[in-house]
Amino acid sequence: MYFKKTISLLLFSIAAFSGYSQDLSLKEAINIGIDNYGYIKSKSKYASASEETLKQTKREYLPNLNLSAQQSYGSVNGQYGSFYGMVGNVAASGPTLPEQNWNAAFGAQYLSNVNWDFFTFGKTKEKINLEKMNVKIQVNDLEQEKFQLKIKISAAYLNLLASQRLLISQQRNLDRAEVFLTTATARVRNGLQAGVDSTLATAEVSKAKIALNLARNMVKEQNNQLVDLMGVATQDFVADTLFLSQIPTQFLKDYSDTEGQHPTLKYFQTKVDYSEQQVKLSKRFYYPTMSLFGVLQSRASGFGTNYSVDQSAFSRNYWDGINPDRTNFLIGAGISWNLTAPFRMKKQVSAQKLIAQGVQEEYNQVDREIKSQLSLADEKIKIALANYAEAPTQVKAASQAYLQKMTLYKNGLTTLTDLTQTMYILNRAEIDRDIVNSNVWQSFLIKVAATGDFELFINEF
Repeated sequence: MYFKKTISLLLFSIAAFSGYSQDLSLKEAINIGIDNYGYIKSKSKYASASEETLKQTKREYLPNLNLSAQQSYGSVNGQYGSFYGMVGNVAASGPTLPEQNWNAAFGAQYLSNVNWDFFTFGKTKEKINLEKMNVKIQVNDLEQEKFQLKIKISAAYLNLLASQRLLISQQRNLDRAEVFLTTATARVRNGLQAGVDSTLATAEVSKAKIALNLARNMVKEQNNQLVDLMGVATQDFVADTLFLSQIPTQFLKDYSDTEGQHPTLKYFQTKVDYSEQQVKLSKRFYYPTMSLFGVLQSRASGFGTNYSVDQSAFSRNYWDGINPDRTNFLIGAGISWNLTAPFRMKKQVSAQKLIAQGVQEEYNQVDREIKSQLSLADEKIKIALANYAEAPTQVKAASQAYLQKMTLYKNGLTTLTDLTQTMYILNRAEIDRDIVNSNVWQSFLIKVAATGDFELFINEF
């Protein structure tokens, strides 16, 4: 009965200042957030991109097959000398004549080339392993981002719930203030109390209204924080209060078997593994690469075979120049080894080792912080449970004191100041109860965040 009345009052209070409110469970909030939150979407794309990169890296082991066709028109004056093939140089295959001429004809070259680095002393394998590690990093980063979002949404949801319950308490406080304002006004009108009582009662009503407006503002702020984490358009939600009537059942669970299973630790561990894999790959560049290759080349020219002795032996006809009449092939195997690579890669290997050590220190620091958070959560749970046991006693005693003072005031046996004091104590007790009930679940959420097993928390709902 109490919770039905609480929910009805909550719905009325929220609707009074927001116009429209939508019921929302914690599971619904989390599912909506996972589907809509921007960082989750982006990291999901990164994970998919890393999988595509892995596929591309595996295909790098395939041989290179190049096909080319070239048709040109130009002269073929030759000259003795040497040159280095810089960008823009043109090679002409023709006789060395005693003087320049501008005879020009069409020519063509058709080429197919196969090149395969069939043995790289592990470079290809380690590249693939490195990309596999990168996939794990992106996947674990996505999972730890989802875990962190679930924790954030749960915390925001509990904060919204606490603020909405505080709104109810402030509404009750206003109702009580209006009751004794009516009582005080009636007694003053009948000459049973001094006129100052109605003035003081009016001040208490104004104070209660201000407190109610502040509570409404807090509800709106907490609601907007939840909306931002859910990635949806601005709207007002009503949180489910029913689970606050009980405490979590997993408080006493042993968490010693969760060592190393925290999503954040998994993410940092894959970063450590990735850095170590980079060291392995860098070392592979110490070694040579063995290749197989094959070339098939066809050429055509508008210049005749006797052009060196008869400069009129050429044709400017296009088809004469591009019709191939000479073909060559070449197959072979080779090995290439940059002898200075070990000297240069040595420092890169050293740098990668230091990076790996640095990432390991990050892992160690996160591990220490998580263990510290777990210890803190245990203390918070103890305090929250102790306060949870005391809160009903405080509310009950404050309610009885308020009723007693109200009865005495109605009969002219106490002052308005005493009644106001008991009303303040009751309001404070109700607020403490609302906060304590929320703190029990907040402390449990802190412990779940430290253990990395969110199912422990969500299964309570």
